[in-house]
Amino acid sequence: MKEYPAINVLSLFAGFRSPKVKFGITPLRFQLPDGKSYRIEQVRQSHIERVGQSAHHHFVVRSDEQRYFHIVFDSEKLTWFLVQEFDAGLLFNS
Repeated sequence: MKEYPAINVLSLFAGFRSPKVKFGITPLRFQLPDGKSYRIEQVRQSHIERVGQSAHHHFVVRSDEQRYFHIVFDSEKLTWFLVQEFDAGLLFNS
């Protein structure tokens, strides 16, 4: 994976799914290296990509400030990364 900045993420790892817990891993809030924090209001998209022995869990999220981010959890490194921030106009299913 390209070098992306590592971020701190508060997330829920579900033992089982329920109507309120739709994903096995659910990011709730994150902090960037500069200290700025965001609360995640919505997970817009999610998918898993196999990379060698690792699974990369990709999430497109909307923050409480209506900003959109693509974040990834690397299951081998047990680390979250910020891939990019982008404009809502780039979403196909807005």
